[in-house]
Amino acid sequence: MVADSEGEVATEHGYLQRMGSSPALAVGWNGTPGVAMSPFVKKVVRLDVPVDKFPNYNFVGRLLGPRGNSLKRVEVTTHCRVYIRGRGSVKDSAKEEMLRDKPGYEHLNEQLHVLVEAELPADVIDVQLNRAVAIVEELLQPVDESADFYKKQQLRELAMLNGTLREESPHMSPNVSPFNSTGMKRAKTGL
Repeated sequence: MVADSEGEVATEHGYLQRMGSSPALAVGWNGTPGVAMSPFVKKVVRLDVPVDKFPNYNFVGRLLGPRGNSLKRVEVTTHCRVYIRGRGSVKDSAKEEMLRDKPGYEHLNEQLHVLVEAELPADVIDVQLNRAVAIVEELLQPVDESADFYKKQQLRELAMLNGTLREESPHMSPNVSPFNSTGMKRAKTGL
C-alpha cells in the first residue's frame, strides 16, 4: 500500500481508503452544521393491530391513507420508517397466500402488526420513536365512522388527488341543485 500526499491509500483491490484523521465538519441529525453528532442507534417497536377485537375494521386503509400519503406523512414528520406486516398486509389475498412461505415473507404467518423503526442519533432517537409510536397507536384505535374526522380528511384528500372534490358553497345546502338558482339554467337535452 502506498499513501499519497493527502493520506489516501490504494489497497491491493484498487479501493481508496483514507488513513489518519482529517478535520471534518460535523453535521447534526437534522443537517445543521457544527453540531457534534452522537452515534447512530437503530431501534424497532412492534405494535399489534387489534384485528381479533375488531375484525371488520379497515386498519390498513386507515394507516396508509390515500395512495399511502398518511403513512408517508408520519414517516416524514418523525424520521422513522413504518412497516405494516403480518396476515392482511398484502392487498391481494391470493398473492399473499402465494408469498406466505417464501424467504422474506415469513411475517405473513404472524398476526397483523406494525413495525416502527428508527435509525437516528442516540440523543434524539427516543423522542422521535415515541412520537411515531404515539401517532400509530392513535390510528390503531377504532373510531365510529360517523365521528371519524381523520377518515373524512383522508376521503377529502383522495377526492382532491382524483380531481373529484366538490367544494360546497356556504350559501347553498349540499342537497340543493345549482341549476335551481336564477343564474343558471339546465341545458335542454330532449327534442
